[in-house]
Amino acid sequence: MNTKNAERESLFDTRLKKSEPELHELYRSLYGDTPEYEALLSRMRERYEARSEELKELDIRREADPDWYRSPQMLGMTMYPQLFAGGLKGLIRHLDYLSEQKITYLHLMPLLKMPHPQNDGGYAVEDFKTVDPTIGTNEELEALTAELRRRGISLCLDIVMNHTADSHEWAKKAKAGDPTYQAYYQCYDTYDIPAQFEKTMPQVFPATAPGNFTWNEQMHKYVLTTFYPFQWDLNYQNPRVFSEMADVILFLANEGVEVLRIDAVPYIWKQLGTNCRNLPQVHTIVRMIRIMLEAVCPAVILKGEVVMAPKELPAYFGTPEKPECHMLYGNSEMVNLWSALAASDTRLLNHLTDELNHLPDNCYFVNYIRCHDDIGWGLEEDEEHRLGIDPFLHKEYLYHFYEGVFPGSYARGQLYNYDPITKDARTCGTSASLCGIEKGGFEGDLNQVVDGIRRDLLMHAACMSLGGFMMLSSGDEIGQVNDYSYMNDPERAADSRNLHRSPFNWVNAAKRRQPGTVQFALWNGLKKMEEIRRNEPCFGKNAALQVIQTESRSVFVLRRRLEHRELLCVANFSDRAQIISIPGESGRFTDLFTGGETDAAQFFVDRYAYRWVVRE
Repeated sequence: MNTKNAERESLFDTRLKKSEPELHELYRSLYGDTPEYEALLSRMRERYEARSEELKELDIRREADPDWYRSPQMLGMTMYPQLFAGGLKGLIRHLDYLSEQKITYLHLMPLLKMPHPQNDGGYAVEDFKTVDPTIGTNEELEALTAELRRRGISLCLDIVMNHTADSHEWAKKAKAGDPTYQAYYQCYDTYDIPAQFEKTMPQVFPATAPGNFTWNEQMHKYVLTTFYPFQWDLNYQNPRVFSEMADVILFLANEGVEVLRIDAVPYIWKQLGTNCRNLPQVHTIVRMIRIMLEAVCPAVILKGEVVMAPKELPAYFGTPEKPECHMLYGNSEMVNLWSALAASDTRLLNHLTDELNHLPDNCYFVNYIRCHDDIGWGLEEDEEHRLGIDPFLHKEYLYHFYEGVFPGSYARGQLYNYDPITKDARTCGTSASLCGIEKGGFEGDLNQVVDGIRRDLLMHAACMSLGGFMMLSSGDEIGQVNDYSYMNDPERAADSRNLHRSPFNWVNAAKRRQPGTVQFALWNGLKKMEEIRRNEPCFGKNAALQVIQTESRSVFVLRRRLEHRELLCVANFSDRAQIISIPGESGRFTDLFTGGETDAAQFFVDRYAYRWVVRE
């Protein structure tokens, strides 16, 4: 063994020695004393030894800069590789496009082997260690991650920890009667125990996938299926399941994945008599994964998908002494931004942003206005009541507004998972279509298109102002609108989320260099925001954030302060120009977009406009 390898092995041992007592204690709290623990440690060492020298060098650099992902240089994008460029090979050929926009974080939607056509957008996984052949190969994935690293782009992939496809090898063996693999899932001979679970366990999709259990005729058992019947929930009370999934995580890390998004993390531990969400054992599992990553591959970080109320979020970050996720999705901010736009009322947005600003310093978010999924209207009902807003009527207004059926709506979207009994629904559509660009273009009304562009840029500017970093949805940067052709495809027609899951339009992308086009306006508007954010000190990780209430309900103001420098991010969510005074402020500020000066006592912000102004 050469000296360099010996040093590296020593480094792994040093990392593990520091955290192994806690890992062992946590493991025993779930599984007791079992030989599987020693097997787990052996897998960790094997994955470390298999890690490439290039990735081990990255580990060392990231250990020296553990807050690398909090840099104002971070700018994300999410996409389906097959929709963007036909798959991994095409994506590699088009990386110049991402570099042109200075993307530093690329989240690819699920690309691991999946059943076709029924795969929940890739979240039903048949093989966690093999790229789906319709998307690419493992060799292409490694080539992609290598090229991304060269360009300073970190790859994020989903780890679907809660369930597998019912066509996964484990599920096939379970169906064939193998008790070892039946124990990988939660299977019951009769409906007695499932009936007890159903008493306290909410349904995720009550209209399209009612109930939490599915009868499997081949196995003659009921199996737990929280999401869809073809997605079988894994049984984390079985230590072999944890070991298997931990090894999957380390395998993907060695493929060059730098960020792992834990899908549906609050759901992964099930316990009778509870709602099976946010249970303490979930945090034990996430903490163990964090320890394992820091020992084997500390360049890799965790992002949690936690669509919960703000009070539930800090637990998923853990504590500074015992951290869990490095960052979470800013789902609630996304929902409140769209609510503010439809209602021209920022009070709910103000309240939520203030709550998030007061979370502990270890809480950090990836913010976005659109992603691959729907908009679920989970607003804070207690605050709505306090403001005199009827939560039910407001939600109904929002999804009808963005459906485009509410009088005066400029939006063009569709409902997702509408429940005619509860009248609950979610919203689908691209940012451009929800902001009015599609409607204006279809009607040949340039003024509507211009207003749509203003709304679109406003939403991105407000989102980019928040704590955390911005993740764009591929196509939003060129104003891609809804694609209704999915309705003619029998395999896709039942899922309205396919409205905004459409092939990237490269013809329109070329128009980003053509003045007078929607693409030019959006591309360059976003580029200007991104440039300012990269270079403005008040967007740095140490800035203090504060929501400023003004006399106008439609204007959102966020103050960012770093030492003696102060930045005001102002966004007008109404169709009327506003002249406001900024409480607690006086004197002149310089506009970072125009270079002009403005007075805090007579602050002008145009209709659907945003301003970032600064002073020392």
